[in-house]
Amino acid sequence: MRLLYLGDVVGRSGRDAVVAELPGLRARLRLDFVAVNAENAAGGFGCTGKIAEDILAAGADAVTLGDHAFDQKDMLQALDREPRILRPLNIARAAPGAGFRIFPAPRGRKVAVAVALGRVFMSKPYDDPFSALDAALKAAPLGAGVDAAIVEIHAEATSEKMATGWWLDGRASLVVGAHTHVPTSDAMILPKGTAYQTDAGMCGDYLSVIGMDRKEPLRRFVTGMTGDRFEPASGPATLSGVFVETDDATGRARSVAPLRLGGALAPSLPDL
Repeated sequence: MRLLYLGDVVGRSGRDAVVAELPGLRARLRLDFVAVNAENAAGGFGCTGKIAEDILAAGADAVTLGDHAFDQKDMLQALDREPRILRPLNIARAAPGAGFRIFPAPRGRKVAVAVALGRVFMSKPYDDPFSALDAALKAAPLGAGVDAAIVEIHAEATSEKMATGWWLDGRASLVVGAHTHVPTSDAMILPKGTAYQTDAGMCGDYLSVIGMDRKEPLRRFVTGMTGDRFEPASGPATLSGVFVETDDATGRARSVAPLRLGGALAPSLPDL
């Protein structure tokens, strides 16, 4: 099975690039399943139901959210209305929606998707992501209950992301980090068959400060004072993500490769 995960979509630049490029990528890479993190798609903070619907219509099979999941009020209703949108599974149990679901894929196959928030250096005391992910994947064993499994660890600390990869090695097809918006160069297959990358990067304008127009972040760093609100950068976006091909019998990864397309970063596409 061929899987693609695209990292945090930031602002109009990022979402326009995803909507424009994803249909062609699905055909070019013969993708079976696509998950897209869209939690910065609405002005850099959160996602609306309409934006999520546009990304799904462009070819995503699942849209994930992170620590900005509820920044836009209409997402509360969208999560109840659209099962293909996932919020983190280790926030308050009373929150609408779900952080883990099993989705249909071509030829009768099934793909599990889970997203969890890290706790190191994060602003709120979320529940333990390790036990939450453990319970989710035990309910959908790889190669038995599901044909593939994608886990997004939405976290600040690289150490916590790497620990999550090792914790789930052999139980997920892909464990991928999100949240820090900069792609790491450590795409690899762990010893028990799980593809891993510490951060997929963002789908946004990289001539920026993690997707935001440079002026206000620079002001805050240089002066220590807050001025205007952050605004997403509006230049051409680079799509950043991770491509994985799995073994149909086991669900474990056979190959993994970073994906970068357009914008300021050097392009990188899987060598198929």
